Amino acid sequence: MIPLNDDNPSYTTPVVVYVLIGINIAVFIHQVSLGSQLNDFFQLYAVIPRQLSASFAGSPSNQPVPEYLTLITSQFLHGGLAHIGFNMLFLWIFGNNIEDSLGHFKFLLFYLGCGILAGLTHWFFDMNSITPTVGASGAIAGVMGAYILKYPKAQILTLLPLGFFITTVRIPAVFFLGFWFVQQAFSSVASLGLPENTAGVAYWAHAGGFIFGAILGPLLGLFSDRSRPR
Repeated sequence: MIPLNDDNPSYTTPVVVYVLIGINIAVFIHQVSLGSQLNDFFQLYAVIPRQLSASFAGSPSNQPVPEYLTLITSQFLHGGLAHIGFNMLFLWIFGNNIEDSLGHFKFLLFYLGCGILAGLTHWFFDMNSITPTVGASGAIAGVMGAYILKYPKAQILTLLPLGFFITTVRIPAVFFLGFWFVQQAFSSVASLGLPENTAGVAYWAHAGGFIFGAILGPLLGLFSDRSRPR
């Protein structure tokens, strides 16, 4: 998937996007090196809704990392190679234009803010879960929520499997990202009431991140003079 958006090119090097990708990759390499200690690492740095609920209720924690900080640290953890691969691909595709529109500092605040709010959305709908939640998906969903507002007509060059053959099609961002959001929202509602670990994907984090991205983007200047086509 590659955005073909000649009318609104990125004019500044997406430094923050590159740094975020680099940090995520570095942390993932560290995860791989942990071997059998990986679960303990997740217990410490991932969002675990039940522990977060206890922290909000004022219960003392024996963890060296405050539970509320896991809303940030969890954004740099991933459950496997495909997980981090697709997340970094989407961040690279959609993040550069949004960083150009907001500026480096505001984009970093926007990205982390969307990730935090996405994590809180997941927590709100599953407060007693003991499953560690990891991944940059919520933050990247926020980037996608801002992108669909700013560049709805941008053409996304997308791979389309046709049996044994693969072709490419150009899909407007409003349809590509709109379909993705509808899918996440439907899956979020469908996951309500399911037993622990049945879904395996934090759909509420995806849907929440997308919505908050669409809200925070304009508030931080997505449509300001800086972001107008040049």
